[in-house]
Amino acid sequence: METYYILQNYWWFIMSVLGALLVFMLFVQGGQSMLFYHRDPTERTLLINSLGRKWELTFTTLVTFGGAFFASFPLFYSTSFGGAYWLWMLILFSFVIQAISYEYRAKQGNVYGRNFYDTLLLINGICGPVLLGIAVGGMFFGAEFTVTKSNILNTQATTISTWGPLHGLEAIANWRNLIFGMMVYFLAKSLASLYFINNIDDEDVRARQRKFLIVHGLLFVVIFLVTMALILTADGVTVDADGNAQWISHKYLHNYLEMWWVLIALLVGVVLVLLGIGKTLMNKNYIRGIWPAGAGTVLVVLTLFWVLGYNGTAYYPSLLDSQSSLTIRNSCSSEFTLTVMSVVSILVPFVVAYIAYCWQAMDHDKLTRNEVTSSDH
Repeated sequence: METYYILQNYWWFIMSVLGALLVFMLFVQGGQSMLFYHRDPTERTLLINSLGRKWELTFTTLVTFGGAFFASFPLFYSTSFGGAYWLWMLILFSFVIQAISYEYRAKQGNVYGRNFYDTLLLINGICGPVLLGIAVGGMFFGAEFTVTKSNILNTQATTISTWGPLHGLEAIANWRNLIFGMMVYFLAKSLASLYFINNIDDEDVRARQRKFLIVHGLLFVVIFLVTMALILTADGVTVDADGNAQWISHKYLHNYLEMWWVLIALLVGVVLVLLGIGKTLMNKNYIRGIWPAGAGTVLVVLTLFWVLGYNGTAYYPSLLDSQSSLTIRNSCSSEFTLTVMSVVSILVPFVVAYIAYCWQAMDHDKLTRNEVTSSDH
């Protein structure tokens, strides 16, 4: 039983890492949301070429995150993806049109024109971060579902979880979820500006992106503070060893205080994000702000997942029935499945090393206007 407990904690840690990397990689969506800020076609193509080097990494991270969640915590997958399917379908649709746009935007015979595909990229740039933020917000502030585990053995039952008629769309109407989504959105835009400043060797683009960073960075900081205030004052569901669930006031605040190392990681992450943004704005010759801000983003998101799932906390609280709330104990795969997956997870560092190598190889030379105007790719 102790081994099973360790495996459950381990796989929540893996999911936290994948989730944190996904939030960082959303700078691609943040960049797409700013395409129409640049009316010069050459500048816009320069931005799209820069993002085109990384969009597949974001897409792959999203698919890996979803697949790993399905394998390690299948009850969450069936409950959220199977019940709140309208929300998840909107998210997936926005990423599908992104893939189509990068594939066909510059192809010969494009009958729709580049502006059509740029608009699709804009839709994904806005909807992707906002809707993903709303989905994660529901994990903090609760969702309207009930779970009947006995239905697993009932051949007449068609579902395990039961949702309201809106099937996830009600999460979009939840104002706290919306604030969470807007926080992710403006974080993505801020990271995108930092990425463009680092990746594109063009003074006009860098000057414009620094102006955008002032606005988007300030909005992100304000909304982040509001979001953290909502999280730290929110009630959460705690589940004891016997499976009894109850609502606890300021649950996530208690988790930060009781797991002091998580609180330290949060503070370090916040400082790194502010350092990356602040140093870029104060020093026009500094172009590496994406790295401290990116590392800080990963740290902050890691802590959010840790206070969400550890310390006996239900990471998906039910607003209709607290006993239906999902924890890493009652929603995970079998010990055998988690053990086999843990062996496979040994390959994760090699995959991360490969991604880092590809990133460095693609960014060895900065993008310039000459590269855009002299190539049809």
